[in-house]
Amino acid sequence: MDRLAEARKLAIAALGEPPPALQLLAPLDYILSEHFRQRSLCQAVEHLANADGLDREMADAILGFMAFDFGLHVIDEEEDLFPMLRRRALPEDGIEDVLGALSLEHASDNEIAERIVEGLAQALETEGADFPRAELAALLMRFADGERRHLIVENAIVLPLARARLTEDDLRNLGRRMAARRGIDYPENKNAV
Repeated sequence: MDRLAEARKLAIAALGEPPPALQLLAPLDYILSEHFRQRSLCQAVEHLANADGLDREMADAILGFMAFDFGLHVIDEEEDLFPMLRRRALPEDGIEDVLGALSLEHASDNEIAERIVEGLAQALETEGADFPRAELAALLMRFADGERRHLIVENAIVLPLARARLTEDDLRNLGRRMAARRGIDYPENKNAV
């Protein structure tokens, strides 16, 4: 199998497989795993934008991830991680501006994701006639570019600071809320955080 075919296969697999529930015991690692899936999403989105025709399997994988998992991840950060970090951060951490900018990006990303979901659903319904349309291809590329920059900030600034500032109780609560949001049981284990 050539490199592009292997990358395509791996991206589709990553988009379809959420991190294991046990990883919710270390919710920051779960978020990092979701970030890996989002990087796979960026790769898949670029593949689709540059394709000569509709790759139905790739479009289905992107559609499924963006319609469900992507939104959950944003909620994890906006409703739980960012507020916890705001409470625990020290003034010298200077995190407020970073979190504020990320929240604005989340709002923009959600809007773009909704437009992508609509465009992909329409393309799948019409059997990919005229795919990719220039407008959808541009939207896909814009999303991938923005998402990659967003992930760099979260991985390099937010997650390391969260590891330094959040308490064990914060992390357990974060993991529990993330599990509940996904409709899965939180894997109780008092020795793991």
